[in-house]
Amino acid sequence: MKKRVLFLCTGNSARSRMAEAFLRSVAGDRYEAFSAGTHPKGLHPLTIEVMQEFGVDVSGCRSKDLGEFRNQPFDFVISVCDRAKQQCPVLGAP
Repeated sequence: MKKRVLFLCTGNSARSRMAEAFLRSVAGDRYEAFSAGTHPKGLHPLTIEVMQEFGVDVSGCRSKDLGEFRNQPFDFVISVCDRAKQQCPVLGAP
């Protein structure tokens, strides 16, 4: 059974999206990767450009709100920014 991983940041526009895409790309056979933001902003155009340099297409992706995952179980929740960790006490570290 695949482990479920949620990458969390504020905007879900760059770092968390990139982390999700990289994990899917290199270990999608072992992990289900997701990402969300506490205040989603939309996918940053440079995120698409940078990921294309690595051969990973994220152009069809969208920023997602953390609320979309509220009742889903995850094996790992990884915050890629302190602001998101502070704004998400249910999933963040104590």
